[in-house]
Amino acid sequence: MSARQEHVPVGYISGLHGVQGWLKVYSYTDPVENIFEYRPWLLAHQSEHRVTDLVDAKRHGSGLIVKLEGIDDRDQAATLVGAQILVAREQLPPTDEGEYYWADLVGLQVVTDDGRELGTVERLFETGANDVMVVRGERERLIPWILGDVIDQVDLDSGCIRVRWDPEY
Repeated sequence: MSARQEHVPVGYISGLHGVQGWLKVYSYTDPVENIFEYRPWLLAHQSEHRVTDLVDAKRHGSGLIVKLEGIDDRDQAATLVGAQILVAREQLPPTDEGEYYWADLVGLQVVTDDGRELGTVERLFETGANDVMVVRGERERLIPWILGDVIDQVDLDSGCIRVRWDPEY
């Protein structure tokens, strides 16, 4: 189970910006600018890990851009596109009751309220209306993350999420 990993993903490097080594960033944090508060970053890309710090960071249009330590041109920056941005778990604020970091849910077993196993949480994504769990078992299922309606119980210690969900969906 990956529920208590040491580092937690908070975003990824999504592209290049200009010729001086600036990078576009996609943030999982809310609000998105909170990603700038966590330092240092651990970049995970193509089985390599690199600790880095921000030299500068700002909102640019509807997105975010950063300048990283030691990245001074577009060619150096291009090697980081696609890298996951991880931060040490202890840097994150504690969650409130009924709130969870997505990283803590990935890998948990999903079981219906009558005990049928549906698979494990592969990932989560936002839809605007609500978040959705991608559950991989004998097939892939998309289960809306609606606490109290669809999601009955989350037990991080036992590694299980209990859901009210028809296994035929």
